[in-house]
Amino acid sequence: MPPESSERGSFHPVSEKVAIVGAGRVGSTYAYTLLLNETVGQIALIDIDIERAKGEAMDLSHSAPLASPVNVCAGSYEECADADIVMIAAGVSQREGESRLDLLKRNADVFGKIVPRVVRANPDAILLVATNPVDVMSYVAWRLSGLPADRVIGSGTVLDTARLRHLLSQHLRVDPRNVHAYVIGEHGESEVAVWSRTSVAGIPLEHYCKAAACSVADPVRDRIETDTRNAGHEIIVRKGATYYAVSAALRAITKSVLLDQRSILPVSARATEAYGLGEIYLSLPSVVGRRGILRTLHLPLSDAEDAALRRSADVLRRALAGMGYSV
Repeated sequence: MPPESSERGSFHPVSEKVAIVGAGRVGSTYAYTLLLNETVGQIALIDIDIERAKGEAMDLSHSAPLASPVNVCAGSYEECADADIVMIAAGVSQREGESRLDLLKRNADVFGKIVPRVVRANPDAILLVATNPVDVMSYVAWRLSGLPADRVIGSGTVLDTARLRHLLSQHLRVDPRNVHAYVIGEHGESEVAVWSRTSVAGIPLEHYCKAAACSVADPVRDRIETDTRNAGHEIIVRKGATYYAVSAALRAITKSVLLDQRSILPVSARATEAYGLGEIYLSLPSVVGRRGILRTLHLPLSDAEDAALRRSADVLRRALAGMGYSV
């Protein structure tokens, strides 16, 4: 019997490849999520700590016989050459007493070393950015890459939206998959929950609550919105980091790209034309497919939501200006 071929990808029913720059908690959990869900045939881990990347690759590879036939390796930026998506989760942590702007500048320096190497290896890949603050870092990645903006995507408020849907579903006692809601703007303190467009099974939220004899009065909304915004911090206080749910969000974006699903996701994207917000990155519902961002949707907002979105854009614009970008 001839030996099984060791040629990469030769025995995989799924041929797509994802390269992951940054094999820490988010990067490695994202890889595990892709492996378990049979999303790709090849995963490459790239990290400044090559031994860490090799260890993660070995551990993941041992899962493949119990999940799906995925080739997992650790290597250099050359592994990006044939990747369909390059996900960047690399970055530095905030030091004690360090300002947000100083952290931004240090992460921009990290991206200055990473992004050009990725693009040199593969100028045709989709860049998917997870490093926080993700809206600013997505903009930095776009400027450094020289790629069309539709091929540089941030994870944005996909996770925040999932948190909002989860919390609202608990309040309403319904399946979160039947709750339709968006968080837009910055993935951060100034994010905006779009209550005016929230529905349950296609029924506007207020109408549903009247029929179901439940309340979504302002105090309830304020509590849910606050819990959505603070969820990441609360998790970090308890366990040190968040990585499961963000990996699920990244996997949803990845699947929509690779399968050309054209899912509408609140990813971080350049907002040049949408809402007249200028050339910044922030989260708005966007159609995501094989070529990246196919279009950004103009979501009708209440006057208060529109004003809050513009304040959120101003927060991001000031952050970019502090880093020397003219936006």
